[in-house]
Amino acid sequence: MSDLLRPGPDGELANAVDGYLLWHARVTEAEQRARDFVEAMDWLTTSQRAEIERCYAADSLRRARKDVERVAARCVALRAEYEHRYQGLRRRCLGLALSVCAASTAAVALLLLL
Repeated sequence: MSDLLRPGPDGELANAVDGYLLWHARVTEAEQRARDFVEAMDWLTTSQRAEIERCYAADSLRRARKDVERVAARCVALRAEYEHRYQGLRRRCLGLALSVCAASTAAVALLLLL
């Protein structure tokens, strides 16, 4: 079994299946839109109709792929930004917790010495 299909803690298999199904739906939609586009052109021969459908669907899928790649790149950038912010918040929270513990320990030590 390939690493892509091996289910992991982050749900890679589910993501792969979801991506496949979404892309397959996009292909089906592009093919249907191509058929609808060519339908009004009744003067075309069968081979011309098939060629225009193929080109139209290919162009639609090329645009869809660029859109998906742009969205994926934005998701990666947002994830990096959020992880950076999360790490900063985590450091501040840890620093605050350690400061409170140190202050509490110092206060208890002072009270015990008195």
